[in-house]
Amino acid sequence: MTEYSRMAKGNFTVSGPAATPLSAVVNLPFIPDYVELWNYSNIKTAATHSVTRAWWDVNLLDGTNNPTMLELYAGSATSTVFDTIQTNGISTFSAGQLLQFGPTYSHAIGDFAITKASPAQITTTVAHGLNSGDVVMFEGLFQSATTGMPQINGIPFTVTVTSSTVFTIPWDTSGSNYTVFNTATNTGNIGSFKKVLYPYLYFPGTSFISAITLGATTTVSTTDAHNFVVGQEVAFRIPQAWGPVQLNSLPNTLVPGSPVYGYVVSVTDYHTVVVNINSTAFTAFNVNQTVASLPGLSYPQIVAVGDVNTGGVIISAGSPLYPSPNYTPIGTTNVSTINGPAIRGSFVNNTSQGFVIGAGTAAVDTTSSIMTNGNIIYWHAYVHDFGKP
Repeated sequence: MTEYSRMAKGNFTVSGPAATPLSAVVNLPFIPDYVELWNYSNIKTAATHSVTRAWWDVNLLDGTNNPTMLELYAGSATSTVFDTIQTNGISTFSAGQLLQFGPTYSHAIGDFAITKASPAQITTTVAHGLNSGDVVMFEGLFQSATTGMPQINGIPFTVTVTSSTVFTIPWDTSGSNYTVFNTATNTGNIGSFKKVLYPYLYFPGTSFISAITLGATTTVSTTDAHNFVVGQEVAFRIPQAWGPVQLNSLPNTLVPGSPVYGYVVSVTDYHTVVVNINSTAFTAFNVNQTVASLPGLSYPQIVAVGDVNTGGVIISAGSPLYPSPNYTPIGTTNVSTINGPAIRGSFVNNTSQGFVIGAGTAAVDTTSSIMTNGNIIYWHAYVHDFGKP
């Protein structure tokens, strides 16, 4: 029976450092009870014990594990072998209304260091387990009582992964007020970071600013995906210490009490946007904040305002019946939300749910994994209204 069943399909290319176990998060407008995967790359060119297909059913769950059935190409025997992933297979998730975090990486797990550079580079002694596009937040980061990089505590950063133990964040730590941070040489071992599991519960949201280029138009770089679109109406919140307070929406010298907003005229990439404000004569942006300014340092922000500029898809001839708003967390990736048609406004509720493809391997051959870097994965997901456990 399928009267109330739901189904979805899609595909993606596995992306990440070749030597790092990879995972993928698939957002859906439902929590599936059955998932099928096809590794199209391995189907086209099969190698011995390569994974061609995998599937998972909610009834396979056993305690805290998430076994997933695999179909492997045997190679020399020109036949297939069936196996299971007992951990790190396919599992479902449903985000809450507040931020949730992954395990904390601290000195208890392994040391890590942050360079003075732009962008700042983080090197870990134990695999960090991140993929490009993940969002992390730091805590601590005092190299001593008066030095280190605590100026970046509590900021959500989109990471770019270059290896299993190295990633960068979009922030300039080369300034004189930043000191190289290293838990190995820090006697207090003060410092940690953790992954934000579902960072875009609302979007466009409020974005932290990492850089501003002044001019006839104003170019703004953010620490994570801003999710703005052309035509977006935006406001600035710039504390005095960061420089260009002239961007702030209040006060309005022409109409007292009336906020001054800008509009997005172009989107460069997922964390860079151009606004139509002429800032040629404004104060320069200053990211070189002092450690002494802590605690209580407030951060510069850009935030969506207004009520008619984004947050929905117009239903017209040829459009889907129930179009969902989309967001762009990194690069050109476009992700559908769990919502149906939304009232077009400045914010969209994006409480996430769907399934995760883990980095597990097959027991029959530890080199086998469906999540191989560069491979094309096709997926089908279902939730059934009849026959549930």
